[in-house]
Amino acid sequence: MEPVLWQSDLPGLPAPRRGKVRDVYDLGDTLLIVASDRLSAYDHVLQPGIPGKGKILNQLSNFWFSRLATMVPGKLPHHLLATDPADFPAALAPFKEQLRGRAVLARKARVIPFECVARGYLAGSGFREYTATGEVCGIALPPGLSRASRLPHPVFTPATKAESGHDENVPFEAVVSALGTELAATLRDLTLSLYARGAAHAAEKDLLLADTKFEFGFAADGKSDELLLIDEVLTPDSSRYWNVASWTPGEEPASFDKQFVRNWLDASGWDKESPPPVLPAEVVLETRERYIEAFRRITGREPDL
Repeated sequence: MEPVLWQSDLPGLPAPRRGKVRDVYDLGDTLLIVASDRLSAYDHVLQPGIPGKGKILNQLSNFWFSRLATMVPGKLPHHLLATDPADFPAALAPFKEQLRGRAVLARKARVIPFECVARGYLAGSGFREYTATGEVCGIALPPGLSRASRLPHPVFTPATKAESGHDENVPFEAVVSALGTELAATLRDLTLSLYARGAAHAAEKDLLLADTKFEFGFAADGKSDELLLIDEVLTPDSSRYWNVASWTPGEEPASFDKQFVRNWLDASGWDKESPPPVLPAEVVLETRERYIEAFRRITGREPDL
C-alpha cells in the first residue's frame, strides 16, 4: 500500500513545536521527534509533501547514528534513547502505529548554535562563495575549480543556526570566538572524521558524499559535559549524495537529495520570496524515488514504509 502523508494528530500530548520538516513534542524529561513528510527548500515548506519521506529519512538517520556511535567520545554519543515505539513511554502507546518508523525518543540537549558542515566537493553556497571570493568560510581554495569539483581535502565550513531565514557561513574563527579554542577544534575534527567515515561508506555504494552538516549539543540535564550528536545524520535532507557514475566536474551531478526539487524550482521562475509553486505530481514521485534509492544504496535494504 502506498504511504499517505503524515498528519500530526496526537491528542492528549502537548502541542508540538513545528520545524520545517519535524514535529517535536516535549514530554518533560525527553523529546518525541517525529519526521513529517514535509519538504523544504529555500526556507519555504513546499506543497504537497513527499509521501513516506519522513519514514525514509528517520530510518536512514537511525542507521547512521548506530554506525557512527563509536566515533563520538563519551558514554552518551548521541541523543537517541529509543527508535521502536514499543520502547516509548506508555502515554504514546495509542499512537505506536502512527509513529512506527518515523519517530524517535531523544534526550534533551543544549544545542551548540552552529551547523558543523564538512565539504569534500564544491557545491551550493560553497560554490557561490568560491565564485565570488575564491574562498569558502575564509579558507582559500585553488583557482580554477568548477561546480562539483573535488576539493584537495575536505574542509570544515561552519554556519550559524538561524531560527528563520538563511543560515550564514562563517569562518572557523567565529566558532573559536563563540565557543573557545578547545571546543571549536573538537567540533571541527569530529565533523571531518564523521564525514570521512560517511564518505567511505557511501563510496562503497557508488555514491559521492559531496557535503553534509552535523549538529551537536550537551545533555540538557547538566549532568554531563560530553558532546552529543543530535538532530539528523547523513540524510539526503542534510547532505548531498551524487551518483559516482555520472559525476563530472563543471556539470550539475545526478543527485539523491532534494537538489532535484531545487533545480525544478529554479527553472520555474519562482522569485524565492513569494509563496512557492505547487510541486507537480511527477516531481513528487521522482523526488520520492531518489530518497528511496539513496536509502537502498546506503543501507542495503528497503525502508519500512
